[in-house]
Amino acid sequence: MNWRDVIPETDLQIYEAAGYGRRSTLGPRPALLIIDVTYGFVGREPMPIIDSIARYPNSCGQAGWDAIGAIESVLSAGRAGNDAVYFTAGIEEYVIDHAGQWRQKHPRTLEQPEDAQDIVARIAPLPGEMLIRKTKPSAFHGTPLLSSLIDRKIDTLVIMGCTTSGCVRATTIDSFSYGFSTVVVEDGVFDRGSLSHAVNLFDMDQKYANVVNSAAVVEYLEAPSR
Repeated sequence: MNWRDVIPETDLQIYEAAGYGRRSTLGPRPALLIIDVTYGFVGREPMPIIDSIARYPNSCGQAGWDAIGAIESVLSAGRAGNDAVYFTAGIEEYVIDHAGQWRQKHPRTLEQPEDAQDIVARIAPLPGEMLIRKTKPSAFHGTPLLSSLIDRKIDTLVIMGCTTSGCVRATTIDSFSYGFSTVVVEDGVFDRGSLSHAVNLFDMDQKYANVVNSAAVVEYLEAPSR
């Protein structure tokens, strides 16, 4: 399902009339941010989501594996251009003291297998790429991400990973709020619910980010004029 196809025509007209959805200018110093592409969010192998969440409560199942190819292509382009690369994952010992409101909203988050916070091997961080451990949806919350981006003089953040409606959205809003040009790679993000995925892509595209496909992002990263 293409996320653009689920938005009612009247909504499109309203947002257009209000002036939303304009394109942000992307800068010459991007960083890639891959959010929570761990076995806890995709499972150990591709399978239907209902089967996958029996072992990994946060799994998005097949949708996660479908996005990994796009993530790989963007990562390859960014690494070839020596762009900064960041990953996020949850903390490895996710005990009850770290859970906060997840204890009430999603108690199964405390039932994770030991490998749940391991980055999927196909896209694992290389030496020099930062892995940020977080406990809340936004990659900026309580982490050194912002100070690192400022230190590296980053002006544009390219976001991939999951979930579209949760950690991707929270991070995108914070990225926008901190003044970074923000790109969400539409085929490189995923969610456990198709409707939530689609609606959040639309909303982020209208207000906070450029939502574009991986081919367009690769073209941007490889542009000699950048």
